[in-house]
Amino acid sequence: MKRRPFRERIGFAATGIAEGWRGEPSFRTQAILGVVAIIVTAALRPGLVWAAIVALAIALVLALELVNSAFEAMIDHLHPDQADPIRRAKDMAAGAVLAASAGAAVAGVLMVAAVASGW
Repeated sequence: MKRRPFRERIGFAATGIAEGWRGEPSFRTQAILGVVAIIVTAALRPGLVWAAIVALAIALVLALELVNSAFEAMIDHLHPDQADPIRRAKDMAAGAVLAASAGAAVAGVLMVAAVASGW
C-alpha cells in the first residue's frame, strides 16, 4: 500500500469498512447504534462540544470493532487451532471494544443528563 495514490488508499479503507459491514454482525450492530446516537444527538441539540464527543465516541467504537475483526480474522487464518494465548489475545481485543462502548454509553448518558438539567 505504500506509495499508492491517496485516492487508491481511501478505496482500500472504504473496502475494509464494507467488508466489516458485510461480514461482521457486531460491526453492523455498533453502526446502527451509532446512527441512533446521531439521531438522538440531533434531536436534543446539545451543542457542538457534546456533538463532537458523540461523534468521536462513535468513530472510536467503530474503528476498534474493525481492528478487532481484522485481528481475529488474521489470527484465525494464521493459527486455526485452539490455544490459550490466542484466546486471551482475542478476548483482550474484544475487551477494548467493550471498554470503548461503555465509555460511549457513559458519554451519551451524560449528554442526555446535561441537556435535561440545562447544564
